[in-house]
Amino acid sequence: MNKQSKYRLRRGVLAATLAAGAFYGCSNSNDAEKTLPIYGEREAVTRQVNGQTVTDTVYHQIPDFAFVDQDSQQVTQETVAGKIYVADFFFTSCPTICPKMKSQMLRVYEQFRDNPQVLLLSHSIDPEHDTVAVLREYADRLGVQAAKWHFVTGDKDSIYDVAMQYLVPAQEDEGVAGGFTHGGHFVLVDEQRRIRGIYDGTQEEAVNKLIKDIPVLLKDKQHEQK
Repeated sequence: MNKQSKYRLRRGVLAATLAAGAFYGCSNSNDAEKTLPIYGEREAVTRQVNGQTVTDTVYHQIPDFAFVDQDSQQVTQETVAGKIYVADFFFTSCPTICPKMKSQMLRVYEQFRDNPQVLLLSHSIDPEHDTVAVLREYADRLGVQAAKWHFVTGDKDSIYDVAMQYLVPAQEDEGVAGGFTHGGHFVLVDEQRRIRGIYDGTQEEAVNKLIKDIPVLLKDKQHEQK
């Protein structure tokens, strides 16, 4: 399957998943009992336990990854191990939606800057331009700390491949302003690297929901650890 076909496939999966997730999310109006859906494909796997057949559900997970952030530090799955995080895709010279996205992500940063269990992970889809030095300057302009908000760069194919795993479309496109097409989604990921929410990062109302959902996921994490 070529890159164009994979892009179209994942965009279709994203649309279907968002529709399903929105419906599922409305099914529980009691905030005290609220849980977040798990997005993406899932598979039923059977195994034998004490002579009986047991069926487990295996959910879509973000695969292992390795990038470099604005402080020249390697960022991998170990960086987010045991934490929840919000991921997005952007590029520093983006003339369209990225400024809106970063102003909204700043709200998330400010809300959870003192909570070590929450991280932010922004992937550049223009790694040729967005070097470590460029990302450092970008982060400095925003006034954020790398320990909380990682701006990462790396191999272009690896970034585009992981974008598909986050169900976010991203590709080069000479026909649009800036030369790249990408989704403006903020993706909420749990400590098992499962997608638990997808939000429009350009819309204040959607980001308000993200800010409300993060404590719900933190509460679920605490329950699972008991």
